[in-house]
Amino acid sequence: MDDEVQQPEYEVGTGMLCVFGRQLKLFRERAGMDRAALGSLTGYSASTIASFEQARRIPPPKFIDRVDEVLDAGGVLSASKEEVARAQYPAFFRDAAKLEAEAVELYVYETHVVNGLLQTEEYTRALLGMRRPLLDEATIEQRVAARLVRQEIFDRWPAPLLSFVMEEAVVRRPLGGEQVWRGQLEQLLLLGQKRNVELQVMPLDREDHAGVDGAFTLLMPRQGQQVGYMEAQGRSTLVTERDAVHALSARYGIIRAQALTPSESLAFIEELLGER
Repeated sequence: MDDEVQQPEYEVGTGMLCVFGRQLKLFRERAGMDRAALGSLTGYSASTIASFEQARRIPPPKFIDRVDEVLDAGGVLSASKEEVARAQYPAFFRDAAKLEAEAVELYVYETHVVNGLLQTEEYTRALLGMRRPLLDEATIEQRVAARLVRQEIFDRWPAPLLSFVMEEAVVRRPLGGEQVWRGQLEQLLLLGQKRNVELQVMPLDREDHAGVDGAFTLLMPRQGQQVGYMEAQGRSTLVTERDAVHALSARYGIIRAQALTPSESLAFIEELLGER
């Protein structure tokens, strides 16, 4: 699942970020503090406080909790934390991001790039730098940080079951250059050794392939029914209709059976690294 570029519902400078910024400024002025004073108490510069108030940057959760306490906001600022955090993702990905963060099972089939949960910071930054039309540097850094936050799923306990099948072209394509590519393959090898993670490669020479309709993800929340997710060209679809989800699940099972096994896949990636 890869959060492609589209105008978010809460773009920097608008929406929820503006509401939070105005509230922050009102509580700061009520406390009789200038930005430098508030910054010294929260560990941020005066210019960063200004960026938060003017909705030019997305404040991290730890700042929101700390500033709520420092300004005696009574939980008003902290209550906005979840919605402010959602602003770091494009609008089309926000519902999927919430489901992903709560999933106990995740099944991913990728056809073009390494899935966002598996990406190195360098690989992510390279991908975002390739977007057309071009993204500004602030947006790139925001999206990089957001993608790294998603990877906290690997540290959750109880550990979710995570399965990834990717096309051979995904691991062969040297996006970002040789060094970035090698670092990404090394990361795949490390993650593939986790007990709750299974990585598989679909070879290019398969004559029968159940994944010809394209990439998709299946998510199983802790409560509720399994859902499907698909995205392309900055558009996404959440699939909740039972028969459609069942069809995706059956398709994923066939794709896994047609791909290399997890051990064969890790050996294949190791061989790729040894070739160059």
